[in-house]
Amino acid sequence: MCGISGFLNYDNHRELATAANEIQKSRGPDANGIWSNDFLSISHQRLSIIDLDDRSNQPMLKRNLVIAFNGEIYNYKELKSQLQKDHGTSFKTNSDTEVILELFAIYGINCLSFLIGMFAVAIYDSDSKTLFLARDHFGIKPLYFTRNNERFAFSSELKTLKKLVGQNFNLSNQALAASMQLLWLPDAYCIFEEVHRLMPGHYATINQTGMVNITAYWQLEDKTNHNIKELNEPDAIEYLATEFEKSIERHLVADVEVGSFLSGGLDSSLISVAAAQKTGYLRTFTIGMSEKDKKIEKMADDQYYAELLAEKMGFNHESIVADPDIVSLLPQVVYNLDEPIGDPAALNSHLICKTAHDEGLKVLLSGMGSDEIFFGYRRQKALAYAQKYKDLPKALRAIIKPIVSAAPVKLGSHGIRSSRWAKKFLTFAELPNNDAYLRSYSQYTASELAVLMPNFKKEQLESLSIFHNEVMDSLYQADFINNLCQTDIKLFMSGLNLTYTDRSSMANSMEVRVPFIDKNFVEAAMQINSSYKFQNNSSKSILKKMAERYLPKEIIYRPKSNFALPTRRWLSNELSEMVNDLLSKDRINSRGWFNSNEVDKIIKSHNAGWEDNSAKIYQMLTIELWAQNFLDN
Repeated sequence: MCGISGFLNYDNHRELATAANEIQKSRGPDANGIWSNDFLSISHQRLSIIDLDDRSNQPMLKRNLVIAFNGEIYNYKELKSQLQKDHGTSFKTNSDTEVILELFAIYGINCLSFLIGMFAVAIYDSDSKTLFLARDHFGIKPLYFTRNNERFAFSSELKTLKKLVGQNFNLSNQALAASMQLLWLPDAYCIFEEVHRLMPGHYATINQTGMVNITAYWQLEDKTNHNIKELNEPDAIEYLATEFEKSIERHLVADVEVGSFLSGGLDSSLISVAAAQKTGYLRTFTIGMSEKDKKIEKMADDQYYAELLAEKMGFNHESIVADPDIVSLLPQVVYNLDEPIGDPAALNSHLICKTAHDEGLKVLLSGMGSDEIFFGYRRQKALAYAQKYKDLPKALRAIIKPIVSAAPVKLGSHGIRSSRWAKKFLTFAELPNNDAYLRSYSQYTASELAVLMPNFKKEQLESLSIFHNEVMDSLYQADFINNLCQTDIKLFMSGLNLTYTDRSSMANSMEVRVPFIDKNFVEAAMQINSSYKFQNNSSKSILKKMAERYLPKEIIYRPKSNFALPTRRWLSNELSEMVNDLLSKDRINSRGWFNSNEVDKIIKSHNAGWEDNSAKIYQMLTIELWAQNFLDN
């Protein structure tokens, strides 16, 4: 796990590469290096995980090829043996980096078809004077790039490009609008107009004049293997279990200790137990709320279940109580994230990764990805319920709506979860599927967004809706369950979950591995009969049945809890002064993005307890903090 960057046709390209190593130092504090010729410099920051010897430092030069690589190739040992057997390839290191280089030397861009792992890779061919960039299948590792005439630059982090070559970068209005709707940005968007993310499953070739050609090398496809789809449920469970075991084995490949997130929920518990069975020892980390916040939020107690499992399985376990100095921490985390992300889960990841790093670990496993591929999100389930709600008599629906609308979301300091959920459900329950799904996890209707952002063009505000429809219409049209799953894989998983995980972990010099987001395992999960995922109103049904091989039923079938930090309390207490300052009418008007009167209404309605606008307020707060770092400074 590392950081990479490169600068082509800049007069000061070597100085830029040197500065990039300093900016991205936390991504790779163990070593850094630069390779240069007359017109190109490539830099690398190394977090040593595989082959800790200095011989595997990067950029790595071999014959006519130079490579800088961020990530891990989990099947590199098998690939190395195959290269030695079939081609007589000799190796000077025990690294996965050199394996990629030798594969590229033989197969060119087709080398990507052999790789299982997470990666953002840059390879320069000095013979053809061509730069090759590639990003892994699901976007686990980031890669930004920008082009200005013949000048081309890429990096693992947006801040690197902004600081070094982005003096004239302009804010993307459509990206800002999308960020307001979702709290995050899909990979197809970047907050600066001049910068792009290389999309997951894509590679780019850049010639000596800076011309860029981008091609998809892999994408999730509705090419169901009918032999697999027609498996009965016990055989489908066996098939999944086999692929799961292989993924766990792959994700434990390392020359350093591997620990694990442990929320106490199904996914992280399953990952942790399966890993411990193979290693015999595992350090685990849980984050939980204070007792006061547990009572206020009324969520299932993750910490209790995590500690219960840790004791039962003999993990070396540590629980972290989430009570940070949020006023100091929030600006730091916002800066680390590179783009406006209004999901407090980034704080969870930061706190756990910092604790694990401080205790000497470099690698953690995460249960991320399971909800996307196994129909595990409440919004997925809610859309299934919406199909039934539409069948209710109009007269009954007419009675339900005003009752729910009049219900408060907070009494005193205590939130009313059922009221929040019911209000949200009714905002999309009667809409067509595509519109309903976007609305289920967006913060504003189209008309609300137009009032809030009156200076933005109609096409900028509608961009996300059009793009979202394109994604939903692209795959599994005849399969309701997998249609929602593939939409979340392409949008939510890469745009939010993998993005904040990479930024918050690498800011703490930690590598996070995601065994559920393994190419072979995801393909397996998307080939089985999707009806096994949602049975008897139970989400992730087949995964839960598979998990009975590993976990106690009280962990598998416990109440689901999307752990969230106490944002509502923070906004009313510790962050209230920051809200009053950064979201004041003067500050809002000076930016020119939002209607200050509407912002004031959102805050007042929240404080009065009639609407839960905590996500909206928190997002606007992160946007202003982001702007101070990336625009004002």
